[in-house]
Amino acid sequence: MEPKYKRVLLKLSGEALLGNERNGDPFNPKIIEQYANEIKQLVDLGIEVAIVIGGGNIYRGMNEADSGIERAHGDYMGMLATVINAMAIQAMLEKIGVYTRLQSAINMEQVAEPYIRRKALRHLEKGRVVIFGAGTGNPYFTTDTAGSLRAIEMKADVILKGTRVDGVYDADPEKNPNAKKFETISFQECITKNLKVMDMTAFTLCMENKLPIIVFDMNQAGNLMKIVQGESVGTLVK
Repeated sequence: MEPKYKRVLLKLSGEALLGNERNGDPFNPKIIEQYANEIKQLVDLGIEVAIVIGGGNIYRGMNEADSGIERAHGDYMGMLATVINAMAIQAMLEKIGVYTRLQSAINMEQVAEPYIRRKALRHLEKGRVVIFGAGTGNPYFTTDTAGSLRAIEMKADVILKGTRVDGVYDADPEKNPNAKKFETISFQECITKNLKVMDMTAFTLCMENKLPIIVFDMNQAGNLMKIVQGESVGTLVK
C-alpha cells in the first residue's frame, strides 16, 4: 500500500521523552528507543522524515520574575537543551541503522551541521532523517514555531505533532473526563474556540501556508505508522 504522505515533519515535545517515569533523569531510554523504531518503520516505507524536538524535559523557559533569568537568555538555554535531545534521538536512530543528519540553528560545528536549507532537502531526498536542533536560533520563538517553519521550508506534506494526548479536545481531557475530541477541525475553528494546538505564531504559519497538522499520542505504539497509511488517528487540523 502506497503511504499517504511522502515527506513529514515530526514535532516531538521534550516532555514526551520523560515517559511516565519521573526519576530525575531528563529522558527515558525506552521511550527514545520506541520512537527510533517507529521512525525507522517510516524510513523503511520510503517516507522522508524531518524531526524537530522541544527541550522542556531539560530546561523550560521560566518566568523572569521567578528565576531572575531574562527571557532571551533563558530561550537560548532552551535551544541548547533541544540539541541534547536531538543528539539522543540521533544516537538511537543510528544504533538501529538509520542514516541521520543533525542540523543546528546555532552553530556548533563539533556536534552538528549548521542549518542550510538546500543541504537539508538533499539529505531528505537521499533518505536520511534530518533532525533540526536549537529551534529557529532566535529567542521569543518556540520549538512549535521552529517545527512549522522547518516543515514549510522542507515542503513537508504534514506536521505530525506527537504529544501525550491523543488529539485536540474542547477541554483539557486530563482534567475534564467529559472533554470531547475532534476528529477533524479547521484552523479557523481552533482560533474561534481558542483551542491550544500550538502557539499562535506556529499556528498562523501553518494556516497561511495551508500546512495540515495532525495532533496524536506519540507514546501509543503504532500510531505513527497508522497515520502515514491514512488511518484516522488523533486530530487533523486543516
